[in-house]
Amino acid sequence: MDTLEPAVDSRQYQLEQWLADQLGAQLTGVAAGSDAGFRRYFRYQHNGRSLIAMDAPPETEDCRPFIKVAAMLAESGVLVPEILAQDLEQGFLLLSDLGLQTYLDVMNSEGFSLSQADTYFADAISALIKFQLTSQPDQLPPYDEALLRRELSLFPEWYLQRHLGLTLDAELTNLLEQLFDQLINHIQPQHRVYVHRDYMPRNLMVNQGSGVGVLDFQDAVYGPISYDISCLFKDAFISWPEQKVSEWLSSYWSQAQQAGLPVPEQFADFQRDCDIMGAQRHLKVIGIFARICHRDGKPRYLADTTRFFKYLNTVAQRRPELPALKQLLALLETRIEGPL
Repeated sequence: MDTLEPAVDSRQYQLEQWLADQLGAQLTGVAAGSDAGFRRYFRYQHNGRSLIAMDAPPETEDCRPFIKVAAMLAESGVLVPEILAQDLEQGFLLLSDLGLQTYLDVMNSEGFSLSQADTYFADAISALIKFQLTSQPDQLPPYDEALLRRELSLFPEWYLQRHLGLTLDAELTNLLEQLFDQLINHIQPQHRVYVHRDYMPRNLMVNQGSGVGVLDFQDAVYGPISYDISCLFKDAFISWPEQKVSEWLSSYWSQAQQAGLPVPEQFADFQRDCDIMGAQRHLKVIGIFARICHRDGKPRYLADTTRFFKYLNTVAQRRPELPALKQLLALLETRIEGPL
């Protein structure tokens, strides 16, 4: 028997009692997804309208950033769920429903082509630029060196030590320190904008009207301009040809320049920034996936760590600015006696 089931049932029961008070009707929902944290979503039908209820247990989740960033995105002209009712003490939100199809669903469907991806990503780029253009300091938490390093520390703590069982001896520790310093030294000078922090096909919704709907934005920060666009094309669940990624990055860079966003004057410099910013994210995500497995009991994400090591190998081969990355990957292969 799954020992978590009674707590899950109890939370949904409380949620639906709250919804009855809000809507004047007793509703029964169906699961509409969950995320890598502890939030869950349920879909309800009421008076001919589809609604989404978020269950965010207050002991582990805070709804306030979601509410704040939703308002910021909406004000910038980006489609996000409308917050119809809220109870922060219980951790419940009632939201409008942006539909059933994520970008990832469509992109993984049979017959999906790269030319179709061009259209979808054009809408995603347009929405991202809208959000970035409204950026102001001190409105969101800073994506500063301390946060970058905390994220990087997840890789040795959870993946190398906890998952692989490696010992962080002097050689490995020294390489990690060199790599983290190299990454930070290249990332810190980048210009800052609003950063969604998980801007990828799984969190983008197909809008039947026009444009794209955006979800899972509660962790937004004020950080490097290369972050979100790098995340968009180096996804956890789908990979794209490098030539195509370069074309899409170039399209974003050109539009961002025209819009007045602070991207580098030369595309080659921007592509370098994306590679290096991406490397930081790839290491972080590998660590997070290991933590989700070993701490939270969700092993399914670990299967995608191979994809991120492929991303890292691509960066290591073309970025002499990160000599420690190539050395680290080679060392790890000898330690585990096989490919990463």
